[in-house]
Amino acid sequence: MMYGYPFGGMLTGMVIIWIIQLVVGYLVYRDAKGQQMNEVLWFILVILPMVGWLFLVIYVIIHETRHPEGTAGGKSALQILDERYAKGKISSEEYQRMKEDLKK
Repeated sequence: MMYGYPFGGMLTGMVIIWIIQLVVGYLVYRDAKGQQMNEVLWFILVILPMVGWLFLVIYVIIHETRHPEGTAGGKSALQILDERYAKGKISSEEYQRMKEDLKK
């Protein structure tokens, strides 16, 4: 015999699933913004019930295969050049020549 509200356990489960969906949607939103992708679209697609998990998988695949243009691991070419010069891996002449090439 059930005491309390009917379907109480099912309602609680649904609320928990929605909270999880919203948290995952927020994390995808933040990451998509950093990847220079349409963050609002991805947030909406991820929080939709049922198909949200499918779009989450699609987003992860795109995220892992795509890098924002002009960056290599989050560093610009000029930052990498500065690091190489600071570590002594290239001479001053090479540094100036490469720096001018990057500015073109």
